[in-house]
Amino acid sequence: MRAFIFPGQGSQAVGMGRALADASPAARAVFEEVDEALGQHLFRIMTDGPADELTLTENAQPAIMANAIATLRVLEQEGGVRLADKADGVAGHSLGEYTALCAAGAFDLSTTARLLKLRGRAMQAAVPVGEGAMAALLGADLDKARTIAGAAVNAILAEGGEELVCTVANDNDPSQVVISGHRAAVERAVALAKELGAKRAVLLPVSAPFHCPLMQPAADAMDAALAEATITAPLVPLTCNVDAVAIADPGQVRTALVAQVTGMVRWRESVLAMVEGGVTEFVEFGGKVLAPMVKRIAPDVEAVSVVTMDDVEGLVKKL
Repeated sequence: MRAFIFPGQGSQAVGMGRALADASPAARAVFEEVDEALGQHLFRIMTDGPADELTLTENAQPAIMANAIATLRVLEQEGGVRLADKADGVAGHSLGEYTALCAAGAFDLSTTARLLKLRGRAMQAAVPVGEGAMAALLGADLDKARTIAGAAVNAILAEGGEELVCTVANDNDPSQVVISGHRAAVERAVALAKELGAKRAVLLPVSAPFHCPLMQPAADAMDAALAEATITAPLVPLTCNVDAVAIADPGQVRTALVAQVTGMVRWRESVLAMVEGGVTEFVEFGGKVLAPMVKRIAPDVEAVSVVTMDDVEGLVKKL
């Protein structure tokens, strides 16, 4: 069995999509449709920058989606490979869930682009700049990360400070967990991390504390937007971030997408659930982030990243 998977924020880079668009009418059509849906020259930002404009959450999210969908469309339209025939399921990391659902036909491309633009804006606006932070705990599993986050909150309380948020945002793989919350609490967790068993802790260059309770205003915004959006049953099930279970009912999809804004990305558990369901091969589209994570979670499976035209052509031969 095979799963098609789609990356999240952080996989953007200036120049993304240019080679695909130069080589493929199918890819160009994706970028043109996204630009039209958003009423902006997003593809120009993707290819030419500046980097700080591409990194803005409201641009990075639809850009990463567009790049991944363009890669898939090249496979489908020029390689003659249909997702429904070659994939038994889909999954995505955070914003990658929207890409996965677009790939599987639950959302059309224009709707996906507009939802991600809104999602990016809402997540950025939920917490004033400078008040939140995220950090990667390396060499720490989920239990250790929870201990470190809790110790940071308790240390601040013990000093007479107010109760702050610091919680696990992404359980990526057995050796990498990301925490999120108020900056003071996350910085305290970074300071405590080594003492409490992590190999290293690194503050992440992000503009907001994603996937924690501070994102509730963004969850409310997505709840309203998704209530108006047309969602059809995906061609293959989505293994969702918040529950690490396969879903296909449009109502369940809507609920999961709202919950994931404040909820933990259970990527490690999602991969394990897919493996337990029989998946032995993972294909990542538009990035080189998830396939290595998959191998760290389940070393015996096959995991490949498809980014370039050569990658697409290699995959066509293999499928």
